[in-house]
Amino acid sequence: MVLLVTVAVVIAATAAVATAELGVAMVQRQRAQTAADAAALAAVDGGMGAAARLASRNGGRLVGFVERTSVVTVTVRVGDAVATASATDDPSSP
Repeated sequence: MVLLVTVAVVIAATAAVATAELGVAMVQRQRAQTAADAAALAAVDGGMGAAARLASRNGGRLVGFVERTSVVTVTVRVGDAVATASATDDPSSP
């Protein structure tokens, strides 16, 4: 009986740790996407410096920046999560 309870406790603890790690990863992914969206919008008018500032203000780090014609694409890292976002001020761009 004691062995069965011990096994159940170990399984429950393992499930709890796995769930917590998944939750942290999901939060980091969402924070990375938010930081990337903000950085891309800032970059449209302010360039790479503005993108880096907004990424940092949102808890991230700018790790990629590409500007092609009127479209800016940025990549931001928050913890282990990486997200990419694009923005433009040209209404005719897709």
